[in-house]
Amino acid sequence: MTMELSETEVRVLGSLVEKETTTPEYYPLSVNALMNACNQKSNREPIMTLDEEAVKKALRSLTDRAMVRSASGDSRVPKFEHRLNELHNFHRHEIAVLCVLMLRGPQTPGELRTRAERMHAFEDLDAVHSALNLLMRREPPLVKILPRQPGTKESRYMHLLYGDVAPEEPASAQEDRGLEAAVIATASERIRDLEEEVIQLRRELETLREQFATFQKQFL
Repeated sequence: MTMELSETEVRVLGSLVEKETTTPEYYPLSVNALMNACNQKSNREPIMTLDEEAVKKALRSLTDRAMVRSASGDSRVPKFEHRLNELHNFHRHEIAVLCVLMLRGPQTPGELRTRAERMHAFEDLDAVHSALNLLMRREPPLVKILPRQPGTKESRYMHLLYGDVAPEEPASAQEDRGLEAAVIATASERIRDLEEEVIQLRRELETLREQFATFQKQFL
């Protein structure tokens, strides 16, 4: 498989893989059904708004790469199916993990286990790691592990169908980090204010002690 697919090509390919397993009664997909699958508001990151021409262009490119083929049969409406299993002989748990990474971007093993459930039910996290290891050992590798982010317990994994390119951080994650930084800054400022109040109270207490000592001396 030639890597460095476009974002649209990955979305189209991932949508075909997903629908084959989750809605087999409607698979292969027409261009219109595939466009709707690509533009879903749920289970997609980022959310995309692809038009018919963009989907058709991606299908032509993927067909040239032998990753997709026409499967119309007797239907007058052109339909399409992916060929990843033929090209790579994937195990079910491998294709489920790869599909989630294509549709939702970098994920932790815990997220993969939950979000791949409709395609494959993983018994535990070890089973997810097994699938990830198989994908990382393929030639060429299809998945890599990303450096662990500060404050997180699990590392994330990303697919390599774009090539070995660092993923852009979702806007939601950037907003979360900005909010976290604002909270930390506010807390730090509040701590400084409290420290200053404590210093002032200590000064006042010391003054009161001195005044009380002077008062006591008047009766000795």
